[in-house]
Amino acid sequence: MLVPDILPWPARPLDGRVVLITGGAQGIGRGIAQAVLGAGGRVAIGDLDATAGRACLAEWQRPDDALFRRLDATRERSVAAFVEAALARFGRIDGLVNNAGIADPHAPPLPALDWAAWNRRLSSLHGAFLCSKHALPALSRSEGGGAVVNIASTRAHQSEPHSEAYAAAKGGLVAFTHALALSAGPAVRVNCISPGWIATDAWRAPARRRRPRLSRSDHAQHPAGRVGTPQDIASLAVHLLAPALSGFVTGQEFVVDGGMTRKMQYA
Repeated sequence: MLVPDILPWPARPLDGRVVLITGGAQGIGRGIAQAVLGAGGRVAIGDLDATAGRACLAEWQRPDDALFRRLDATRERSVAAFVEAALARFGRIDGLVNNAGIADPHAPPLPALDWAAWNRRLSSLHGAFLCSKHALPALSRSEGGGAVVNIASTRAHQSEPHSEAYAAAKGGLVAFTHALALSAGPAVRVNCISPGWIATDAWRAPARRRRPRLSRSDHAQHPAGRVGTPQDIASLAVHLLAPALSGFVTGQEFVVDGGMTRKMQYA
């Protein structure tokens, strides 16, 4: 008779694995990068803000495990150079986190929004396409399988006025996730995290870093009792990047918002 084994949980689920993180020098991206390092992995972070990127390397003091390159995720030449730099440094790519994009959801009213501004606010979707395109060949060779994690938003499901472009980008990322999961599988798994309210003030470049200014009511409106932190997103990202933890999970969206999208809202 077959008896299922009790298997140990990996203490370092990303041991030896290399993860690319766009927008990785601040906010949620930096939180994910630090979690990957804590889980035994190595990181290549790309970000438009070179000061913030250099600060990460100086504060982490992990020269063998971390690489920074300035990255414009909407320009194909910049993306290709970022992927090539990671391969030259680490020799492999096992994970990709598509996190880069404009953080502010608000824009002018639609009649006043020009084509260039609309496209800028779709940058997270454009970047996910370009970075996935250039990283997929290496991800497909990853031992144990590659993994892509796209960072969308609960604004793919809920909106405020004058946020059409941002909502379209994040909704597009959710759809891009399940489409790419079918195209890239089974060699590469693709999943999506949609954060809610995440306080990133303490995760900025040093000159702009401060404690979050949050009221009791800010926390209380969340069923979980508090506003989220980058670590809340990062812990799930590590899980989704680790084949030992989520090898049977692909094409999915995970909402991490302290329960807000499940809460009835009455004015």
